[in-house]
Amino acid sequence: MSNRLFDASVAPAAVPEADSRGPWAYLWWLVRIRPWPLVLAAALGVLWMIPLALVPLVIGRAIDAAGQDTGQTGLYLWSLLALGLGVLQALAGAGLIQAAVGAEAHALSTTHRVLMRQVVRLGAALRGKARSGDVAASAAADVESIGNSFEVIGRTVGAVVAAVLVAVALTVTSPVLGLAVLVGVPAAVLSIGPLLRPLQERDEAQRELMGVATSQAGDIVAGLRILRGIGGEAAFAARFRRTSQQVRRAGESAGRMEAWLQAAGVFLPGLVTVGIVWLGARLALNGTITAGELVAFYGASAFLTLPVSTATEAAETLSLAKVAAGRVCTLLRLTPDTVRPEHPQPLPAGALALTDPGLGITAEAGRLTVLTGPADRMADLADRLARPGPAGPAPVLLGGVPLDRVDPAELSARLLRSGPADTLFSGTVREELSAGSARSREALARALYAADASDVVAALPGGPDAWLDEGGRALSGGQRQRLVLARALLAAPDVLVLEDPTASVDAHTEARIVDRVAALRAGRTTVVLTDSPLWRGAADRTVRLAADPDAAPGGPGGPDRSAGVPS
Repeated sequence: MSNRLFDASVAPAAVPEADSRGPWAYLWWLVRIRPWPLVLAAALGVLWMIPLALVPLVIGRAIDAAGQDTGQTGLYLWSLLALGLGVLQALAGAGLIQAAVGAEAHALSTTHRVLMRQVVRLGAALRGKARSGDVAASAAADVESIGNSFEVIGRTVGAVVAAVLVAVALTVTSPVLGLAVLVGVPAAVLSIGPLLRPLQERDEAQRELMGVATSQAGDIVAGLRILRGIGGEAAFAARFRRTSQQVRRAGESAGRMEAWLQAAGVFLPGLVTVGIVWLGARLALNGTITAGELVAFYGASAFLTLPVSTATEAAETLSLAKVAAGRVCTLLRLTPDTVRPEHPQPLPAGALALTDPGLGITAEAGRLTVLTGPADRMADLADRLARPGPAGPAPVLLGGVPLDRVDPAELSARLLRSGPADTLFSGTVREELSAGSARSREALARALYAADASDVVAALPGGPDAWLDEGGRALSGGQRQRLVLARALLAAPDVLVLEDPTASVDAHTEARIVDRVAALRAGRTTVVLTDSPLWRGAADRTVRLAADPDAAPGGPGGPDRSAGVPS
């Protein structure tokens, strides 16, 4: 088994930029970038529907031929034609299924990759711009709704063409019946329209509540251990139950409207069929049409229920796809906090110093610097040191260049931040740690050794080729943290910012990691945010931050200057 996340052929970067101006614009963009699956599905849909439309007419001709005294030749010919239509329909139906699934797969995979690319672009900014439940629901329910709309297009085009063909054939035979078909079928389809808007509104309401419920469920699972510790598990479970009941009620409301829509899709074309049969019977009694033509009219009118039901399904599916595409566009229109500057400044070659003039912090080039301070400030400080922030009087400098003046691609290649929020994705250990980059076996072994994770990999069946489940669920907290650290070390950036990298390991393991990381990173800039005395003991320089984040540099809340000296 291989992980296709790092396969260039399906990489999100290979997808063109999506048109996120609106839901219809996005759906049309999906069609434009790869139209052939839909074109093929539409052509096969026509070839599948036309035999169904023609069979009643052929049977009617066969009945009339059998009633004539001209022998059985006409009956045999019409029967053979009916058989040929059946074979054509079977072959076209088999191809239609494959083409429709191909069109659906295109919409699904492209939307997934577009969403993945946007999530990567937003990075940590996503958490402040969208609920995690909305992102999860878009990646699941919304993508599926968009895919369903592409699957139904081929059948819908075939249904429309076949309905027009039947209407024309009936008009040629009997203008009165043809007119009834031409008026009745469109009227039946248009009568379904008023039900679509309420369905959209109820589906949007359910989708909104699903996003809230998914976010709550994720928060509860992530903080379950803490909730149990403070006795809040029952309260949060009750809150989630209330939300889930709201989702259920919204789903029932949308389901009732969908049931009415399905009922209308059966009842309205049924009325058209009854009317055509009644009118055709009267024409047959008057001698205006033959018995075979009456049978043909009845079969054709019965067939018309299929195009109408297909049109109903397409209207419902496209309505839901519009809602889903609107949600996707909302996510795609979010902008990252970090944008490429108009005139980026290149970073100098070699080891880089990392300086925060606002807090008076300097991590000297090629040295190990440890920052200690209140735990509630460490995550924000790591973000500030590793990501371009809002323009201010004292931006963080990397090699003397403000972070917001560096090209984001160069910044991500030379500055890496790793912390407890980092996760492991599914894939082999080798793929996960190298992230698809070319890394030698020796480099991987050195990174695992420095993170004291060689034994973790050796214990897995298959070693570096062992498969990791998403999140590394089969590993302990300490094992996951060591593999995350090994991944950061294997990347070998010029500047590495580590937030509490040994919080989940015991003291003996931590001592080995500290010594090995210091040796591996010798000559490159490493910043470790931790209160561990082992890290402070190995540091070239230690800086202690006071508790007040608003204090002036060097003041009571700034760095402790006495601690800011070589250890």
